[in-house]
Amino acid sequence: MSEHDDNGSAERPDDAAQAIESDGQSNGVSGDGPAFAEASAPAGGGDEMSALRERHLRLAAEFDNYRKRVERERGESWVRAQAQLLERLLEPLDDLARVADFDPATTPAGALHEGCEMVEKKFLRAMEAAGMEEIEADGRPFDPTIHEALTTVPAESAADDNMVAQVYQKGYRLKGVLLRPARVVVKKHQG
Repeated sequence: MSEHDDNGSAERPDDAAQAIESDGQSNGVSGDGPAFAEASAPAGGGDEMSALRERHLRLAAEFDNYRKRVERERGESWVRAQAQLLERLLEPLDDLARVADFDPATTPAGALHEGCEMVEKKFLRAMEAAGMEEIEADGRPFDPTIHEALTTVPAESAADDNMVAQVYQKGYRLKGVLLRPARVVVKKHQG
């Protein structure tokens, strides 16, 4: 018999000798005949099944570890992104706190108004850096996918029909995803 069984795997001499001895003792047959081939086939098949089972369990454990690592990294990535956005908003927040600390009795209203406008601009710059964009609405055609009509007003001509007359609340997108529609008044022609 060769050193390899039918599956091509090498059989160790000790295993073959044990198979011959155990088969010969239980059946009273010598190991020179067909009993040797029969005894080694199930032992090789059992070892192969055991090896496949171990391989399957190892691959399943590796996949489970991979899945857990990806979930953990996704969570960490989300936290990092949120932290970066909040870090950008800290400076405008500090400015807002300074404006709120002004004494209204001694600070002119114009200075407070100017301070609030500066803080608003800083907030918008920080949010634009994060990928947010304002939805253009005033004077544009009404688009129900990005505008929300609160009410209508009469249009002076048919050309003004379905145009945005006024913006009550600005709308925003984040990298193409609608965060909030622009809330608007729409012109309607009665013709």
